[in-house]
Amino acid sequence: MNVHLKRIINYSLLIIPSIGVSAQLKWTNVDSLYQPLPSSVHIFFTNEPIDTAPFRAYYLIADLKDKKLLFDADTTLNRRLTPTQFYQKNNQPLVVVNATFFSFQTNQNLNVVIKDGKLVGYNIHSIPGRGKDTFTYRHPYGSVIGISKKRKADIAWVYSDSSKKYPYAVSSGIGIPVKDSLASPGFRDMVPKSRFMVGMDVSSPFAYKWKMKTAVGGGPVLLYDGEIKITNNEELKFAGKAIDDKHPRTTMGYTKNGKLIILVIEGRNTIAHGATLGQEAQILKDLGCWEALNLDGGGSSCLLVNGKETIKPSDATGQRAVPAVFLITSRKSAK
Repeated sequence: MNVHLKRIINYSLLIIPSIGVSAQLKWTNVDSLYQPLPSSVHIFFTNEPIDTAPFRAYYLIADLKDKKLLFDADTTLNRRLTPTQFYQKNNQPLVVVNATFFSFQTNQNLNVVIKDGKLVGYNIHSIPGRGKDTFTYRHPYGSVIGISKKRKADIAWVYSDSSKKYPYAVSSGIGIPVKDSLASPGFRDMVPKSRFMVGMDVSSPFAYKWKMKTAVGGGPVLLYDGEIKITNNEELKFAGKAIDDKHPRTTMGYTKNGKLIILVIEGRNTIAHGATLGQEAQILKDLGCWEALNLDGGGSSCLLVNGKETIKPSDATGQRAVPAVFLITSRKSAK
């Protein structure tokens, strides 16, 4: 690989039985392959195996404090676009990465999207039961990563309502989802006027307006307050042991010193098997993330830098069309 500037980062992945990671990954700086890049953005690559399995991943790190960088999101209405089509639609930004989960049937986002401070995508808060619980619904709080006007990143669990200007969030104490017969709970059902939110532990903080300039949702949360905290049971993203399955992954997190990290993991091919959520979380922790959130993965995983692919998408047809992406634009390239 032709690399003008090479930087190797060595770190050990902790041996945690439930996560199944015991390897040392070496990250190589590959900035030269994706030029031009501002000095506040760098890209790294690894193909070191994890638990003896073939592995390939890239991560991009960007300085949130760099005012020449614009952090944005884009979405569509009743249709989906490939990341490359979003790249062309948005005047060729520096970074395009897939974000939310979505419905193949309706092309609808299933998670919050905030663009220019406005809610343009909403969490789906009702999950129908199965079997004897067919007529009951569970109402989880979806997780979101956002960036404020002051360029501060945050991860929270939120309730979004089309009648409200802002989503309402809790930053800790998320509990097991409420279970009832409401197919479509309203704002008062999910965020009552009482001191505590329905379904939250009594130690939970009161819900507050989550005012972000840019945000994209996904789930589950992988890291919270510097520790691995996979809130899969609370968010109901993956059933049973699916949390331990290996797939391509897309995830975002941030460090305490104001760096945004976007990690994409290749998978479902002979040279890259993907990663479990636990492995993904451990990698992000070792990269220095304070908090991190899993986004839509599988065939949707795709990170473009200056229009060039990093990982190879796992769908046989190439990039999968998605309804929402997260964007980074350099002011020098903004048109």
